[in-house]
Amino acid sequence: MIKLLLIEDDVSLGYMIKSSLEEIIGGYEVQWVTNGKEGLAALNEHKFDVIVSDVEMPFMDGKEMVKKIRSSNTQIPIIFASGKISTDDVTSGYDAGADLYVKKPFQHEELDAHIKTVLKLTQNHPGRNEEIVYKLGKYKFYPQQYLLSFKSTEKHLTALESNILAMLCENRGKVVNRDDILEKYWQSDYDYQANSRSLDVFITKLRSYLSSDKSVSITALKKVGLRLDVKK
Repeated sequence: MIKLLLIEDDVSLGYMIKSSLEEIIGGYEVQWVTNGKEGLAALNEHKFDVIVSDVEMPFMDGKEMVKKIRSSNTQIPIIFASGKISTDDVTSGYDAGADLYVKKPFQHEELDAHIKTVLKLTQNHPGRNEEIVYKLGKYKFYPQQYLLSFKSTEKHLTALESNILAMLCENRGKVVNRDDILEKYWQSDYDYQANSRSLDVFITKLRSYLSSDKSVSITALKKVGLRLDVKK
């Protein structure tokens, strides 16, 4: 049973999503609230496997809510579902801490596919009992803790950020095909171009996290893939 927190202020849409996932798709237990404040309260009281949230809502919008969630919880998968899909909207959604940004309207089968995809982020992540540390120049990356450290500072990554960086670390100095990343962490047969743009956003974020050490770089090779390098 997938325990899902739904934050949606449109009453008709919220009811439809909840009933579709629980009664038509099946395998879901959905708690539905109507704004960001209620979402934070629900998350403090109950444990969920995944969050699906609208962006524009009264009292507290989705982006503000997700930023607050990410200040203490970087692991729970979060999906933004919105009718606003400009480049700025999508980028700011990912910057707030979302793992996936999907367009409204959607069929309930599509939402189910997106949820199953984003849940792979935690399922494919290295086990908590594994002591894995990647040394990247002056950085240390702890994939099982979603943690990137530099000297005395620490950066907590989201599940997707950590998974992508771990995949690049595992293939350090080698080219990782973009399609391999998309196939592993996105619903790649749904909207290839949108998913590819999303990957670009995450690579930009990872580069910014690693920017304090110029010996570390993530290079994009056009029509080929991505490569993580550390100069000695």
